[in-house]
Amino acid sequence: MGIGPGIGNHQATADVLERALRLWSMPMVLDADALNLLAGSPDLLELLPDGSVLTPHPGEADRLFGPAVDTRERIAKSTSFAQQRGVVVVLKGASTAICLPDGRVLYNATGNVGMAKGGSGDVLTGLMTGLLAQGLPPSDAAILGVWTHGLAGDIAAEEVGADGMTALDVVRAIPQAFRKHRGATSVDRR
Repeated sequence: MGIGPGIGNHQATADVLERALRLWSMPMVLDADALNLLAGSPDLLELLPDGSVLTPHPGEADRLFGPAVDTRERIAKSTSFAQQRGVVVVLKGASTAICLPDGRVLYNATGNVGMAKGGSGDVLTGLMTGLLAQGLPPSDAAILGVWTHGLAGDIAAEEVGADGMTALDVVRAIPQAFRKHRGATSVDRR
């Protein structure tokens, strides 16, 4: 399950999120408004299923984990949260940091400034949710999702330019990113 993009911050939405957290025991991906709702109701954090993936940008991370003076402190707080809760925190930014429950922090080298647009994080949420649904362990789904998302963004930037690219351009480039990852050519080998 992936939850958050575009759901809003209304009480009815908070009730649905709480119900989902109470009923769903599998790892889920939480982004955007789901993170803001969690920050506003810290008791809901106790309901996070083990292995869930949280994808905050810096502002959302500060609301969830407490204000940080810089990126280093924000990553330290995200890592501590991941360890304490047994979740993965994908701290989005120029070099997205993937904070794993075992205390490791991995930095992504794919992606570009053209991805700093509305909807790009929603694409990442969908991609990681799909990888979880295919049975990948949460840490692997986060790592592969972040890397593939960034690579798709790099492909989109090459094709349409970083200034003019949209989240939809990133979506369209995902199959090519997976082919690159697998070492395949652009020819379908089914």
